[in-house]
Amino acid sequence: MREKGHIVRDICSALSAGNELEAKDIARREYPFEISERSKRRITDVARARIFVRDGFIDRYSGQKLVYPGAIMLLTALLPNEFPCHPNWKMDANHIFLWELWPTIDHVFPIARGGADEESNWVCTSMLRNGIKSNWTLDEIGWQLLPPGDFREWDGLTHWFIDYVGKHENVLQNRDVNRWYRTGLSCIKT
Repeated sequence: MREKGHIVRDICSALSAGNELEAKDIARREYPFEISERSKRRITDVARARIFVRDGFIDRYSGQKLVYPGAIMLLTALLPNEFPCHPNWKMDANHIFLWELWPTIDHVFPIARGGADEESNWVCTSMLRNGIKSNWTLDEIGWQLLPPGDFREWDGLTHWFIDYVGKHENVLQNRDVNRWYRTGLSCIKT
């Protein structure tokens, strides 16, 4: 495959020579734009947490250990000055651990590029790496998919979170803590 910069150079050369048809032909043949049908995203909190458990709370692109969202939200509630969390995730008002350690789901083959919104295309990654990867394929950014971790070895502090909340039920007044508590209970029992 030719270097993409050279393809664009040849397209520009054809245009400079007044040959728009040749420029279009090169573009269509060597650097085509493919429209893909986008599927709707339909992942629930429970499905998301099950992928985190399946992948052992490991960022599948870096191997970094990630933390259960409920544990992160509990820390932001209990230690708001040490772990500030802006309700709209303002970068300058949030502790950086929200991006570095918050697990999220990435579509290995991006939906925007025709990837399926299904479990076989979902992996656990951090908010940080999900943002960096965006709609690129792994080949395009030179990343690789690492093997999943083992939930029995690193549970992302899920059991700590559930145990702590069970002993301090007043924290369930926090809507986010409550939401992730119910999600966590459903995931570790099944």
